[in-house]
Amino acid sequence: MDSLGYQLRLRLILPELFKDVKQRAMIILLKIDKHYNYRMEIKQIITSLKQQDIKYAFYFKRRGQDAVLESNYERFSSASIIKLPLLLTWVHLERQGVVDRAELCDLDAEPQVRGAGFAYQMLARRLPYRDVLLMMIALSDNLCTNLVIRRIGLERVQQVFRSVLGMQGTELQRKLMDYKARDQGLDNWVSAADAVRLFDLFDGLAPEEKAWVEPMLLVNTDDLLLKRNVPRDQLDFYHKTGSIQGVFHDWGYTRDCKIFLFTNQVKDVRPIYDIFGMAGELLIE
Repeated sequence: MDSLGYQLRLRLILPELFKDVKQRAMIILLKIDKHYNYRMEIKQIITSLKQQDIKYAFYFKRRGQDAVLESNYERFSSASIIKLPLLLTWVHLERQGVVDRAELCDLDAEPQVRGAGFAYQMLARRLPYRDVLLMMIALSDNLCTNLVIRRIGLERVQQVFRSVLGMQGTELQRKLMDYKARDQGLDNWVSAADAVRLFDLFDGLAPEEKAWVEPMLLVNTDDLLLKRNVPRDQLDFYHKTGSIQGVFHDWGYTRDCKIFLFTNQVKDVRPIYDIFGMAGELLIE
């Protein structure tokens, strides 16, 4: 090729080369900007938590990025978060052939506690444990939870928590709504470290186990915490909430993110709701 032909070819190729370089540079800049915004949003959440006179633990992990764990407390009153390791305990025992979710459960076998759920109102009084577990997770039904505890046994639950699930800071010391036991100093607890471990435990379920466990988390009816600012029907969020007086928790995951926010000693819930809303927005791309 002569010099003139070479120059003509360069004139044709160079604009395309520069266009490609420009496009690649824009993509890189957008990724840097997005990562910066994401870090700033997390910083704002943590700053807001520190400004509250509460105990808290906040965790966030997006696929391909480092996890963030910020807390000023380790062990929390669990509220209904205790139902997550209880569900995993059932899964483990079903693998062993000890329990069967197809087995029928007598709803009258426990005191008809309230607080959350409506199993105590149902006309049908015998249901398969699969439905009982569904109401325990989706509705946070306390009667159903106590029936699951009754079927497994309180001591066996605690043994599985420790020896199988490896959750050393999580304890089930009493049934739900058992105020007498609570007045005697018995309570249910979950640690921030164990809440992180829960993600690995759910990740480690066999495909057939995930196929019936995850839909229960997906239809959790409580959208007041991490989902409060998420547009309806725009995000599959597998989660469980828990709240009692002064305690507000939400734990869950999407296919790309893992998150939890635990709060104790809350006196004014309004700013805490705002922080939950900010944290939940991290789930939206």
